[in-house]
Amino acid sequence: MSQSTNTLVLVSTIDAFSAADLRALCARIASSGVLGRSKHYLALLEYLVACSVANKTPKEIELATEVLGKPADFDVSADSSVRVYVHQLRKKLAAYYAGNELDSAYQLAIPKGKYSLAAVPRPVIVESGRASLLKLNLNSVLLGLAVLLLSANLIYMLATGNEPSSPSSQIAATHPVWSSVLNDDQPILLVMGDYYIFGELNANGNVARMVREFNVNSSSDLEDLQFSDIEHTENYLDLDLSYMPEGSAFALAKIVPILQNSGKTVNITMMSDLTSADIRSNHIVYIGYISALEKLTAMAFAGSGLRLGRSYDELLNSITEEYYTSDAGLPEEGEPFRDYGLFSTFPASSDTQVVLISGMRDAGLMHTAQALSDNTALDDLVVAIDSDTDEAVASFEALYEVYGVDRLNFEANLVYTHLLDASQIWRSPQSARLN
Repeated sequence: MSQSTNTLVLVSTIDAFSAADLRALCARIASSGVLGRSKHYLALLEYLVACSVANKTPKEIELATEVLGKPADFDVSADSSVRVYVHQLRKKLAAYYAGNELDSAYQLAIPKGKYSLAAVPRPVIVESGRASLLKLNLNSVLLGLAVLLLSANLIYMLATGNEPSSPSSQIAATHPVWSSVLNDDQPILLVMGDYYIFGELNANGNVARMVREFNVNSSSDLEDLQFSDIEHTENYLDLDLSYMPEGSAFALAKIVPILQNSGKTVNITMMSDLTSADIRSNHIVYIGYISALEKLTAMAFAGSGLRLGRSYDELLNSITEEYYTSDAGLPEEGEPFRDYGLFSTFPASSDTQVVLISGMRDAGLMHTAQALSDNTALDDLVVAIDSDTDEAVASFEALYEVYGVDRLNFEANLVYTHLLDASQIWRSPQSARLN
């Protein structure tokens, strides 16, 4: 009853689950929120579960007419909506199992090229006995070569526990600024600011180019685009790809050793994959550009003294009406530039904290990460906010002005600090952008 496809072992669902277990599992997946806003995903999952219980393999036309409500004369060769939904449901199931059903012997999956459910044995994770081990789950990461290599080295280092953290990171980890995320049992989710890209197919069905669309920042956004105008967007393909700026590699190298010192579980995900459930159940540590904050933008600026300006390369001090504008986007070779790095920390709930390590461009991001990993710079932050109470160090923001030449940082100044009003975060939404 089982088969091997390369290294993937597929087991019939009726061999791995009882009918009652399958239906209960379906309900848990639905309640997790991973299926998103569209009612079609739950309907599709329930239909596939029913087919599994009946030991039936559905056809594409059956999914089109019985789940998606297409007419009986629906042409599956001309409309890819069924394939799109099945592809996305496959990814949503994988996302669910990334943080749920950890003790289950099997997980549900949709094999590629199939329209039916199968059971896949869950991998066994062997953990080191070392208390400071970080368990990292890297989801859907496409990095530049530098980021990729560094990330791989960091993940290997942490997974094997062979490399001790530096003395400086050990000291930084004990600083009060970091205490709100390190001094409890709450897991940490390291969120990398990425930019979602998708493929555009040519007449032959091959990917002609990769597209970065400002309003399409996730697979679900692409779904919305596809289903709003299938005639014109059927040639868009979810490549399950994103990219990050080079500065993220430097920042990652500075921040990960600090988190390592906590001995806590730390998961890594992309901003394009972040869910509301993630924010509710984890401390969030964000690394990336301000322009990639996406789901965290409203929270970041709700109690802030700053507003987004006319672009993501500009912030407005709403108290002094001073503009902070980066010109580091496209600096001429040999010409000096100015950039800004933003640090913010605030409670997302009574149990979880958000820490933002960001910048308008690479220079600002890199300096902010450097400052957050240096005990003297951390002390300067506490002095600048003029309060060392637990409440103050757990809810404030700071802005660094960074100068450099040829993508290298030469000088930086702390130009702004502000205590945040955490009570504003969950009040009526307000625009973070300057109107």
